[in-house]
Amino acid sequence: MPRVIDTDERNRQVAEAAWRVLVREGLPALSVRKVAAEAGLPPSSLRYTFPTQASLRISAYALVVERLAERVAAIEPGADWARAVLLELLPLDESRRLEMEITVVLGTAAMADGDLRATHHRAHRAVRDLCERVVRAVEVDPADVRVQTERLHAMMDGLALHMIRQGEDEGTDWAVRVVDTHLAGLERAPSPRALPPTPG
Repeated sequence: MPRVIDTDERNRQVAEAAWRVLVREGLPALSVRKVAAEAGLPPSSLRYTFPTQASLRISAYALVVERLAERVAAIEPGADWARAVLLELLPLDESRRLEMEITVVLGTAAMADGDLRATHHRAHRAVRDLCERVVRAVEVDPADVRVQTERLHAMMDGLALHMIRQGEDEGTDWAVRVVDTHLAGLERAPSPRALPPTPG
């Protein structure tokens, strides 16, 4: 009997192959033929699903969002949920480091690539929404949710970017401590209504 092809699994395999090509050779090298070779597939098998380089870029970027969503969905509810979610946003292992490198490459490309821009906005929004869920989970005052969400989002983006640019011998413990310190501050933050008035 001919082997049944799992289309979703094959598409993920292709997107992962695109990641490897992007990291190893850069965006200009991303082509259907090269990605097919990396995935061990004949180029003709990608003709309908990935007819263009743009479709490869979109699929590769979308896989970053999908993987993050899968990891977050697997986190058990509990006292450490917020911390666990934030740590999933950091490149603390090779897999997440690769995802962050792909995010940087394709996120930068999206600034001048209309085909990729919608996927970039979806990735950006996914991280922002997770930050808001964390802020609400630690019971920040409702009046402060928006500003604390934007603050946390900016901090997590900055941490992740710094981590992939630092030297290989610098480790990642410092970034985890930054997250822990920030979370502790959120949990202790007084309500804006409890703050003393600003001197006039």
